Amino acid sequence: MLNAELCRKRRERLWSLLDPLPESDYLLLSDPIHLTYLANFWVDPIALGAGFPAFLLVRRDGHAKLIHENRAPKSVEQAHVDERRVIPWYDGQSPGNGARQIGCLEAVNPARDGLRIHDRPGDPLARQVVSTIAQMRRRKDPDELEVLHHSMRAIEAGQRWGLENVRPGMTELEVYAGVHAACCNAVGMPAIVYGDFAVSPGPERRGGGPTNRVLQSGDMFILDFSVVVHGYRGDFTNTLVVGGKPNPDQQRLYDLCMQAMAAGEKELRDGAACLTVYQAVRDVFANAGVGDAFPHHAGHGLGLTHPEAPFIVRHSNETLQTGDVVTLEPGLYIADVGGIRIEHNYLITPTGYDRMSQHSISLT
Repeated sequence: MLNAELCRKRRERLWSLLDPLPESDYLLLSDPIHLTYLANFWVDPIALGAGFPAFLLVRRDGHAKLIHENRAPKSVEQAHVDERRVIPWYDGQSPGNGARQIGCLEAVNPARDGLRIHDRPGDPLARQVVSTIAQMRRRKDPDELEVLHHSMRAIEAGQRWGLENVRPGMTELEVYAGVHAACCNAVGMPAIVYGDFAVSPGPERRGGGPTNRVLQSGDMFILDFSVVVHGYRGDFTNTLVVGGKPNPDQQRLYDLCMQAMAAGEKELRDGAACLTVYQAVRDVFANAGVGDAFPHHAGHGLGLTHPEAPFIVRHSNETLQTGDVVTLEPGLYIADVGGIRIEHNYLITPTGYDRMSQHSISLT
């Protein structure tokens, strides 16, 4: 989980970056991303209380007060705040105290007049507050990197399960179930595992959620998924040839993707233009005559959302900076051959990068 002192420093840094400052001496925030980032308020998504609001009041000195209802899951007890107010909403003996979505509002706004939630669309400060926090989140702090590492170790377990177990006759859903179990066992708790678990015959299907489709020998099967741990997630991809016998055309796609990833890696460093990274990846494909078979981004940022800045794309105007956690994910989709995508995750440093993902990329 996130560190208490670093949460406080992020709250103080937020105030130092706001211009103009709010008229009040506090910010009232409700976006779950902001509550996680600034106070380690993480709501277990596999819980009865998932999806219901809480509020964080952040003073100029970094002091934080959290308001949430009593049915929130135990994960919220890990929040790093100076004060906490738990609002009785439902005790299992009497009817709930009104609609759950507004169970905490009276405590936040007892006068029921003039309520401002500064990160909610419609508030005059919302754009500034949301944009400022989004920019802050690009440079990952040590506690964030630690949580990301936990997510990535779980993804590695899932990818390893795929390499060892995917075979003809399984359905995509059966593969998902096996990967999900491996990831949850690695995390040590139930977790959200989402992404692409899809046979790709070519450009008509470049990914997608798992279905009852049965895997056939020779299919190219894309495993591109994330595991959410305390709100943070990595994002790894490997593509398997079902049955373990790639043909020459499939091997060529793999070789080109590996070359493209290596070309992109050479450009990863603080101050590098995202467009330069994208072009390095695409040039490998273009020089091989398959540039048009690479239709998507070459990578993107990761953290509490996915994807997020910076975006390594054809029309990028962004620059990499130290502390970014980004992906590279070259892919090719050729009719009558199949689709392939591979992906690693990287921490940008002043002189280059540290690769954070350690899973095996292999067709078999």
